[in-house]
Amino acid sequence: MTRDAAQLDFFLEPLFPSRTPALKIDIDRYRAKMKRAMARAIRECPYDRPTIAARMAHYLGLPSISKTMVDAYTAESKSGHDITLVRFSAFVHATGALWLWDEAMSDQGVTLLIGDEARLAEIARLQQEQDRIKAELKTLKSSPVRIRRER
Repeated sequence: MTRDAAQLDFFLEPLFPSRTPALKIDIDRYRAKMKRAMARAIRECPYDRPTIAARMAHYLGLPSISKTMVDAYTAESKSGHDITLVRFSAFVHATGALWLWDEAMSDQGVTLLIGDEARLAEIARLQQEQDRIKAELKTLKSSPVRIRRER
């Protein structure tokens, strides 16, 4: 069954979801989620694991990062091999999977905007401010202004 583009789909997730931060992190669940997400990034990436490792090393200015390390960062069975933030940044760069930042921050109630998407948020903020000012002007204009001047 094909979906009609003109028809609304109420089951699609919003592109920029509004999230609520978790009150407590379940470290094992979070770790597994991130390792699965990184494994997905590798599957969707045009580069193989050794190339990703080489791209990470180049980005970090290191002589090398092994494919074994990349494997450990993405293996759910290796709970002692958490990736550092700096290496995660290099991994995102190497795979081109910017969506990983959103995945990493989502439990804290954060939604990532990339590049020009931030301009959309600024437009919405300014429109909201404009609406507030219009409402304030309407309230001020709702009663007549009596000007008293002596001549």
